[in-house]
This record gives sequence, structure tokens and C-alpha cells, in this order.
Amino acid sequence: MDIKEEIKELAADIGISKIGFTKADDFAYLEKSLRLAVAEKRNSGFEHKIIEDRLDPKRSLASAKTIIAIAVAYPHKLSIKPPKTQYRRGKITPNSWGVDYHQVLQDKLKRLAEGIEQLCADFSFEHKAMVDTGALVDTAVARRAGIGFIGKNGLVISKEFGSYMYLGELITNLDIEPDQPVDYDCGDCRRCLDACPTSCLIGDGSMNARRCLSFQTQDKGMMALEFRKKIKTVIYGCDICQICCPYNKGIDNPPASAIDPELAMPELLPFLELTNKSFKEQFGLLAAAWRGKNILQRNAIIALANIHDKSALVKLMEIIDKNNNPVHTATAIWAIGEIVRKPDAALLDFLHHLNLKEEDSQKELAAVLAKWQN
Repeated sequence: MDIKEEIKELAADIGISKIGFTKADDFAYLEKSLRLAVAEKRNSGFEHKIIEDRLDPKRSLASAKTIIAIAVAYPHKLSIKPPKTQYRRGKITPNSWGVDYHQVLQDKLKRLAEGIEQLCADFSFEHKAMVDTGALVDTAVARRAGIGFIGKNGLVISKEFGSYMYLGELITNLDIEPDQPVDYDCGDCRRCLDACPTSCLIGDGSMNARRCLSFQTQDKGMMALEFRKKIKTVIYGCDICQICCPYNKGIDNPPASAIDPELAMPELLPFLELTNKSFKEQFGLLAAAWRGKNILQRNAIIALANIHDKSALVKLMEIIDKNNNPVHTATAIWAIGEIVRKPDAALLDFLHHLNLKEEDSQKELAAVLAKWQN
């Protein structure tokens, strides 16, 4: 058995769903689109900053010859739904169910590297592992290594697992026969382009990341008005462009780690009560936790407004009254304006007697009062 087959067997034992191999040649063809995204401010800002590093694997590992791309599939349906309670629930998107995928992939890449080291006992094995936040463009590596094609939604899609795959790679100094890209693609389908509520998809596999609802749920500060109603009850992420994709129809991937349905669909009002400590204790292992609780609580306030949850009014008034977080205060004022159609005298009196110094809060309050007057 040759080394490539042995590595494939090793990957299967570790729980890697799909593995592919490609030469550590550069990705020069990406330069124009990467620079254009920066120039047009379409990138999220979360990407690796040095474009040259993103194009050339040898800048990460000087001895690079082969990149081993891996994919770990994850489910997009909860096998057990959380119970119905007195509270309405929000949603966290499937890529953030279970243990943070960065940890899952890093563990599998570490085990893969250790296994390869044992297989190559007489060889001075060098490697560099990357997941999501590394220099290389994971989707470009996966496409070239035959994991799948890059869809019009910018995600890697395979026939076996659809687009519900976590991606990572191991840059190595091994010399291994490369795999070929897959021979299927989106064809004429444009369902994701038509379904995207913010029209952030450009159609060639690239996007305006700042218009993506997933980015909006992770960005700091006030969420722009045009995006608030569009997130519905999702407090982290967006997968509309995956839900509508024909390649995901009938896909039922196994979980990459244990999934708690209570965390995947958290109760919204209790979520607003979380302290930093209790948030870390309950949600700390999720990928969604990386931004901290404040941004997700802002999203939970928006979600409560979007479902017109009148039981949230007391809590929203408490947030405004305490004014501990200016973004929460301003968002809560907007939310009250969405939930209440005809305010009573007590609510108007409460709002009129607020002494708000932050510009966002003043602006939201003026907008709500003007809306009620009209």
C-alpha cells in the first residue's frame, strides 16, 4: 500500500469525512479577486491580512510540496428538538452546533499529522495545519484537492455531504500524487442567488461579505436597520443559501461532536439575563461564543422584536432604564417600537422621561415616537 492510501485509511479512522491531495503550488489566480474585495470593502475583515500569504503555501511552510485538504461533515437538522417552554426560542446556525469546529478540526489535523509521522518514520516530516483563520483560502484548497466545487454561494459543495462541511488543511513536505477537482458544479441553478435576503452573493462564488447576514450577526455596534428584520430569530449566522441548495436535499450528515438542542435554539428572554460568566459556562464551547455575549444579546433583542414578543417588554424597559450597554439600550428602544403598535400612557411617560446621551439611543427614540405619532 502506498502512502496516499495509508493516509486515507488513517483519515477515515480519525473521523475525517473526506480527504483530498493537491500540489502546494500557488493560488495566483485568486490575487485579483482578493485585492478587489479589499478595495471595494466587500471583505469581512476577519480574513488573514497579508494577501501574499494567502496565495503562496510556501510562505507558511518553506518545504511545502503537497497540501492535504480535509472535510468534516456536520448535520443541519436537530435529531432532538428542544422542549416547548413559556419562552420563545432563537436559532444558532448548524455550523456552530456542538463543540467549536476550529477545535474539532485542529484536533483531527493534529491526529492526522501524528499518524503520518508514524507512517513516515524514516522521513523528516514537516507540516503546518490551518483551519479557517489560517493564511490559505480553505475553499480554494478544497476545490483543487477534489473535496468539492465552489458553489455560487461561495461554499464548497460535495455530492456526499452537500455544503455542510468544515474545511481544514495540512501543508506538508510530502510528495504525493494530486487529486483532480470534481466534475460537477451548480450548472444553471441560481436558487441561492434568488433566496439571499440581502443580495450579498455576486454569482461567481464571491460575495459582499459585509452584506451577509452571518457577518451582520457577528459585527459590532448597532445593526443597520435594513438587516434587522431579515435575521428573523437567528442570533448567530445564516444558512439560507444552504437550505435552498439542491445538493443539500436529502443530506443527513452525522454530528462532528455532541449537540445540545437547548444551545442550538436558546430561549431568548433568559438569554438576555446571562452574565459573562454564565454565558461562558453555557455557550463557551460553541463557535458562536467567539464574539462574546453582548453581540448575541443584541441579536436576541432584535429576534424578540421580530416575533413581536410582548412578554419581553418588561425586560426591554429594564435594559433601557439601566442603560448599561448603549447598543442594547438603542436596540431595545427600536424593539419596543416594533412590538407595541399603540403605546399606553405609562409607556409614553417612561420613554419621554429618559435622559439618553448616546446618539444611537436618541435617534432610535425619535424614530419610535415619530412612528407612533403617524
